[in-house]
Parts: sequence; structure tokens; C-alpha cells
Amino acid sequence: MFYIRHNSDNFTIIDCNLADRAGGILAELKTQSADKDITRFISTHPDQDHLSGLAELDDVLPIRNFYCVANAATKDAPTADFDRYCDLRDSTKAFNIFAGCSRKWMNREGDGRKSSGLNILWPKLGDPDFEIALADASAGLSPNNMSCITRYSMEGGGTFLWMGDLETDFMEAIEEKVDIPKVDVLFAPHHGRTSGKVPHEWLKKLNPQMIVIGEAPSEYLHYYEGYNTITQNSCGDLLFDVVTGKIHVYVAEFAYEIDYLVDEGLDRKDGLYYKGSLYTS
Repeated sequence: MFYIRHNSDNFTIIDCNLADRAGGILAELKTQSADKDITRFISTHPDQDHLSGLAELDDVLPIRNFYCVANAATKDAPTADFDRYCDLRDSTKAFNIFAGCSRKWMNREGDGRKSSGLNILWPKLGDPDFEIALADASAGLSPNNMSCITRYSMEGGGTFLWMGDLETDFMEAIEEKVDIPKVDVLFAPHHGRTSGKVPHEWLKKLNPQMIVIGEAPSEYLHYYEGYNTITQNSCGDLLFDVVTGKIHVYVAEFAYEIDYLVDEGLDRKDGLYYKGSLYTS
């Protein structure tokens, strides 16, 4: 679960997992979004670990703009969160995302408001590989490969990429169909699992300065040897403070060390410990 306080009148949440910390997370979201008039929720795909607590989130902070790929995913044993996902997906609050889609304040300025710097790189509508992924999800199989790819960039600042739970073989199949950009921070798909290992050709194009490896069990993780990484199992919550030319990195775990960052001696922020800064290209 991620959120972005944009350098504009925008606030974005990407996926949801309140786990056993619902009260604290919801309070933080409420505080951080209080001064933003344009809010959106981006669902990368409807897996339960990306939807956990969605119904509670929607009850406490009503979702006004629900971004998802157009789909008819089903579950053999739907949860209350998946039911809420379907309600939102099929409502007038939904905005269906696809590669190159455009919307005011997502990636277009208008009416005195700046854009959010969000762009969707995948899926491509009508693509046969994507159609198979949609059919699988519709039949109640894994929705992993219907995940969208979302890029966030701040003018003069850093670039970030989310890939949901895309799996390695699927990424290999669609490589030539995706405009793969260079990014500063890559969130490893499928929580850093080996099953979602980003293919070598993708990594050459992305050339990330940092890869964030998620919270899958350690025995299933791929550690991206040769790249700068940060592992959420060890560092805990993360905060990226994006300023012109730099990304200041903060983590929850005081003892966690990151030796490739530049130490600018900053203080704690929002209860997290400063670990250094990444200079953006």
C-alpha cells in the first residue's frame, strides 16, 4: 500500500493493505490527504493482499475516483473487500486505465490545477497476452497478469514505477510491447518474489537507482544482485521525500543500513529515520 502527496492539489493511494494496523494507517491517510481536493485510488489488480481493508478504507475515506483496468474478475470465495472492489469497479466512480490514457489532473493540467505526473504504461487494450490475463481473472484464476504498470514522475524530481504482481514469463512475453522508461525507484513486482523477477532486458532499460523488494517471505525473494536494493521485510515502512534533484529516504527500522545513499544529515521525519539521499538523474 502506497500513497503520494503530490506537489499539487492531488492525493493518490495505490492498492490497499491495512493488515492489523488499520487505525493508524487510516488516521495517517486522513491527515495527509486533508489539504488535497483531488483524490484517487489506483488498484493495480484485485488480489486480496492488494485489497485488504478496502471496504473499511472506503467507509472511512470515501473513494471518489477509482482507477482500475476494465475487467470482469471473479473469485470462488469473494471477501467483503473483493465485493467492494467490484462495487467500485462497476460504478460511475470508476475510471478505466490503459497505456497512454489521459485524464485531467492525473496527467493533464486544467482549471488552475497541475497534473499529478501519473502515467499508465500497460495494459494495451486488445493485446492478445493481456486478453488471456483478463480471461483467466474472469474465470476466477489469478489476476496477477492483469496488473497495470504505473509511472509517477515529479518535475525536477524522481521517477517511480509500480508493476503490481506481474509475473516473469508474462513480462518476457510483452517486453517489446511496453515503452519501458528509465526510473529512479522500481517497486519490484509480486512483492519481490522470484516468480515476479523483472527480466534482464527490462532492467537494462529501466536502469533503476534503487529497487524496493517487498514483504514476501524471504525464501521466495529475488534480491537483484548488482543493483541497489532496499528490503521492506527488514526496513519496515518507507518514506520517499522527493525534492528537486534528490529523493530523501526514511525507514521505520533505526538499525537498517543503506550504504549507497548520500548522507545529508537530515533529522527524522513523520516518525521515520533518515538513511540518506538518492540523487536523481
